[in-house]
Amino acid sequence: MAANVSAHDSAFPCSLVIRIPFPSSRLAKSAHQAISVDQELSALVQRSFSLESRDVPAAEEQSRNESPRVILQTVYKATTNRMLRVAVNGFFDSLGTVIQVMEELDVDVLHGKGLEGLEGVQGVEQGMTGTTITGG
Repeated sequence: MAANVSAHDSAFPCSLVIRIPFPSSRLAKSAHQAISVDQELSALVQRSFSLESRDVPAAEEQSRNESPRVILQTVYKATTNRMLRVAVNGFFDSLGTVIQVMEELDVDVLHGKGLEGLEGVQGVEQGMTGTTITGG
């Protein structure tokens, strides 16, 4: 996170840039779509989003066994620090919910993490590779 934005706006002097990395473009776009539908409740706060790809050289990517990351960047501007804090707190609440839903329901995230930590979930048996058992 950065505490200031390059272009100073006298109407919105308080600003914050939040950069959240996601393991794939699809997940970053899903988070962006889920969060951007909620408009700011106050005219004293402005928010903008952008997605940035983090280029990782192929050799480095293979050595780390990582996929390229995509950054969801959110820029907040507000008239006061208090308004900025309230808006950003709401953003992190929403983002936390979106990420929790991705972790619990998204098939790619489930396969990427493996099934550890899912003991006791209906239909999941120990030793499985990400599929569920149905039927009775």
